[in-house]
Amino acid sequence: MDLAKDCIDVGLMTNQLEEMRAFYAERIGLPYEEMLPVGNGTRQHRYGLLGSVLKINHSRDPLPPRIAGGYSRLTIADQRTPIPFALSDPDGNPIQLVPTGHYGINQIGIHLGVTNEDDFERFYGEVLGGEKLAPKRYRIGKTVLSFEHDAAARRADRDDPRRAVEVMTSMRAVGFRYITIQVRDCNAAFKHAIAHGAWEGSAPMTLGEVARICFIRDPDGNWIEISQRASLTGPLPKN
Repeated sequence: MDLAKDCIDVGLMTNQLEEMRAFYAERIGLPYEEMLPVGNGTRQHRYGLLGSVLKINHSRDPLPPRIAGGYSRLTIADQRTPIPFALSDPDGNPIQLVPTGHYGINQIGIHLGVTNEDDFERFYGEVLGGEKLAPKRYRIGKTVLSFEHDAAARRADRDDPRRAVEVMTSMRAVGFRYITIQVRDCNAAFKHAIAHGAWEGSAPMTLGEVARICFIRDPDGNWIEISQRASLTGPLPKN
């Protein structure tokens, strides 16, 4: 993929806004950026994450509990941390702070529990074009993605594509629910991903003058947003 930003963003969903804000802003020390309304009673609070964005999507309506497998752990490189340190946010999402450079993580790492490791080797290498660092470990830009088999993980039923504005409803549950990859050409990235076997989540659409986005899904059905943001790439195509 032709990246417009070399760091992947992470989106989570929660009902505990104040507790999550206290954890990520005060305990972890992430800087607050802005709040965006995303519809259906959900507001997105955005925090800087070493070049990535942590998107805390707060739902006013009760969310289903965390789903086994999928995006299961966020690792953050921290120069203040002398040894790896594991903790959990208020929703129980595993967070790991590591010394910068630990196991090749100089920015953040995103770990998944998956149903079939071979399928994900192909997906991260051929579909997303990641740099293979080791078996079950890839780098896209500066962000490291890793995975391992999780006996509790389940492959989602394959369903029809949705409109982009409907996807947030589709992924409703507590926990890390999606990642965002910023590219220079959303249409081209989407076409490449689908041609190489990605599961279509939502075809590209332009959101005003802000971004052109689409969604694909990995072999287990986990959501990946592909975004062409005007602030990074310039004027957007209409279709």
